Amino acid sequence: MFNSSSRNIMMSQPNLGLWLLLTAVTLASVGLVMVASASMDVSERLVGNPFHFLQRHLIYLTMAFLCAGLTYQISLNVWQKTGGILLVFAYVLLIVVLIPGVGRNVNGSTRWISFGLITIQVSEIAKVCVLAYVAGYLVRRNTEVREKFWGFIKPVLVLSGMIVLLLKEPDFGAVVVIMSAVFGMLFLAGVKFSQYMLALSLSICAGAAMIFSSEYRMQRLIAYLDPWSDQFGSGYQLVQSLIAFGRGDLTGVGLGNSIQKLYYLPEAHTDFVFAVLAEEFGLIGNLFVIGLYLFLVVVILCIGRAAEKAKVLFGAYMAYGLGIMIGLQAFVNIGVSSGLLPTKGLTLPLMSYGGSSLIVSAVIIAILLRIDKETQWALCVAEESKTKKKAKKRKSSSELNDPIDSKTSPNEQRSWFSQWKRGKAA
Repeated sequence: MFNSSSRNIMMSQPNLGLWLLLTAVTLASVGLVMVASASMDVSERLVGNPFHFLQRHLIYLTMAFLCAGLTYQISLNVWQKTGGILLVFAYVLLIVVLIPGVGRNVNGSTRWISFGLITIQVSEIAKVCVLAYVAGYLVRRNTEVREKFWGFIKPVLVLSGMIVLLLKEPDFGAVVVIMSAVFGMLFLAGVKFSQYMLALSLSICAGAAMIFSSEYRMQRLIAYLDPWSDQFGSGYQLVQSLIAFGRGDLTGVGLGNSIQKLYYLPEAHTDFVFAVLAEEFGLIGNLFVIGLYLFLVVVILCIGRAAEKAKVLFGAYMAYGLGIMIGLQAFVNIGVSSGLLPTKGLTLPLMSYGGSSLIVSAVIIAILLRIDKETQWALCVAEESKTKKKAKKRKSSSELNDPIDSKTSPNEQRSWFSQWKRGKAA
């Protein structure tokens, strides 16, 4: 398909896609082991089968792999053209989940829609849809976004309705993740710094107002500031998580030997799987996983930068947004587990138990792999075009320097030369 020069270009580029895939598979493998360890006792108590959650997690991983394979076949052009449709689809899901009798309420939040054996967390799907829309908008309106305040603020206003719907669930964590990713994409698209800081400041003030105006969010904030003041009430989950960190020490108590997972730490195999990891593998295990997430985010941002250099702008903005989203979600989950942040219901990407989270994380990895692939194609096409232009330039230069028309046949050239020679002799 490509000439040798283009293939050399592909070979000389760092294989970011391979590093991305290896890191994601490693995180998913660690997550599989930790879900198995953290869920056995709870699973046996609930359904009488210690491997119930592990079996479901394996099913989710299989579904995630299949969805990722299908997603990888979708070109970036399709994502870009359907950004508006995806945004409408996200709005529909967020409205439907709030309809009584349709949305499933868990721990006071209505975030899930059940389809038989499958339960979908709609905010996970909405995150990807929003980023696809914003990336397409930044490509279409790049000049307007850079030069006019209205062009910068329009996508924020479009998403304001989605923020209201997410707060109705309520899912404040999803609001923080989505808006942070969107603002990161806008900043990297080159908006004016003064306008960016103004909008960011207003958003932070609005977020603070939401926290202080909500009783249950204030309770979480108080529990975060001093969990031991109500260690059997609002601070219970954080206290048990901190105990898990303390028991883990440097090297941990060993795989399967966690005490906190024995009904002390709620959601041990979902939102607080990192705390069980801390207890069983200690600080060393924690630093290993944190290092994997840091490396994953760096690779994603490098994919975005490579796409931007290759003029694959939609892929670049999409990669930036997805990288910020994954990095922030991992940071928030780890921060909550370790007591650095107030409790939020955000899963640990690629590791926590949960079908929606796993499938969406796998789809994100597939989109990033597709971005890397199309970036390589764009570089090869650019190199081939450059090579053809050089060849054409050399050809035209040689034709100008050659007194014999290169378009004439050899016989015509000899005949012309003979006539010229006879005329000179005469």
